Amino acid sequence: MIKALLARFYQGYRTGKFPNTAPTLPDRFAGRPVLTPENCKACGKCQEVCPANAILAKDGKVQAIDTGKCTFCRECEIACQNNTIRFSKEYRMGVMTRENLLANGQIYEPERPTNREFLKFCGRSLKIRQISAGGCAACELDFNVLNTLAWDMGRFGIQVVASPRHADCILVTGPVSKNMLLALKKGYEAAPRPVWVIASGACAISGGLFAGSPDCCDGVEEILKPDLYVPGCPPHPAVLLEAILRLMNRKHAPGIPE
Repeated sequence: MIKALLARFYQGYRTGKFPNTAPTLPDRFAGRPVLTPENCKACGKCQEVCPANAILAKDGKVQAIDTGKCTFCRECEIACQNNTIRFSKEYRMGVMTRENLLANGQIYEPERPTNREFLKFCGRSLKIRQISAGGCAACELDFNVLNTLAWDMGRFGIQVVASPRHADCILVTGPVSKNMLLALKKGYEAAPRPVWVIASGACAISGGLFAGSPDCCDGVEEILKPDLYVPGCPPHPAVLLEAILRLMNRKHAPGIPE
């Protein structure tokens, strides 16, 4: 015991300062895309290389990027020769409405919570039951990271529970495979009411790279209406935690300067 205490004393404080300060993100982190539609020459190269069909165009010109489909691979940014598309360091990407996942060149402000019932029940604490509905484990692993010492989401009253019967919300990852559809529905039905839904990652939002597969349901939206959409493939822990805190109307970190 003494050795353990000495080791902890030597290691010091390891939890990050988020959300009092913006998180330290990897150099290669790709945040919310920024569009400059007037630069587009309608060459179509960005659409050709996009693996998730996330780029929306009209008459050949890029109008928006659907971050609910985007895998943040940056292939479109590389292919574009006109500086129409670039990926920022904006990690505050979680939204409460599907339409706000579209990055269309407009000034972006993180969406504020409007669900008063949610704030009444979960404004100070949140119990989450995570359901992997056919995911590859990337979103699941990055969510699990939030339980580690570096992030410690428990300090915000956020906990993972073993049973949906103890949950305030269901966090769904994966494209909802047909084999997991019944389990997802049963998990949701077992939760006490009211219960909320978080779609975490491109697969849970839209099917991601598996969209259109006969073995998947193209995400959770047609099955359970999400109250929070968190884009990414997978969402960085900072993206997910910031979105959950904002949903709870808790203190959130500032943006990262361009």
